[in-house]
Amino acid sequence: MKILVINPNISESVSALIRAEAERAASPGTEIIVRTAAFGVEYIETRVEALLAGTAVAQIIAEEDGNIDGVVVAAFGDPGMPALKELVDIPVVGITEAAIHTAALQGSRFSIVAISQRIQAWYRECVERNGMGSSLASIRSLQDSLGSIGSVQEDFKDKLLQLAHDVVDKDGADVVILAGAPLAGLAREIGGQIPVPVVDGISAGVKQCELLVSLNGGTHRKGSFARPPLKTNAGLSADITRTLDRGPKTSQKVR
Repeated sequence: MKILVINPNISESVSALIRAEAERAASPGTEIIVRTAAFGVEYIETRVEALLAGTAVAQIIAEEDGNIDGVVVAAFGDPGMPALKELVDIPVVGITEAAIHTAALQGSRFSIVAISQRIQAWYRECVERNGMGSSLASIRSLQDSLGSIGSVQEDFKDKLLQLAHDVVDKDGADVVILAGAPLAGLAREIGGQIPVPVVDGISAGVKQCELLVSLNGGTHRKGSFARPPLKTNAGLSADITRTLDRGPKTSQKVR
């Protein structure tokens, strides 16, 4: 099984964290392929940044289409989702949807610990879009200015741990989600210090994607997630055009 894990941010330091956690989470025999967005921002906090990232992710998926069995979109807030599910006939899983559904299996209410105050609105909308708003106990986040995005968990480990305790003790969370690729792997380090289950989005995304590939439940040939209808297009890359045209991997036709 080959799982493509995409960092929708441009930060290579975060991609390294993603790779390490994805490889730890993957089952024996699963190959993890990590790609980083070719354009965009250092880390996504806003809706417009997520919009831009979604295009970068679509390009990577199109480039790898035919070589992979599943995709994990490795930024909390799931930029480009659920639209990316329409692009290819393999599972495409966002780490937010994976994390919240994993949390729902372990408790009635979950909370999200995030790295940015500004990011909260986008996260909340993502939870609502996935139909889990009534299960969200709270979102708490760091209030500090971030230095290097790749060192957030080292720089703010104590504060992140305190936020995790706050969502349990003050907000009634049954499960804590440590949100965002910059926190990849932190749950393994501090999870034992938190008195409820802790979910890491990257590991949840990889395991959920593996599950969907293994279930082999079929593809969307009808309904709202079916492939888009064929249309004349302009200005799209050869890979995107080929993917939309459902052509073979070797086809480079551009209209």
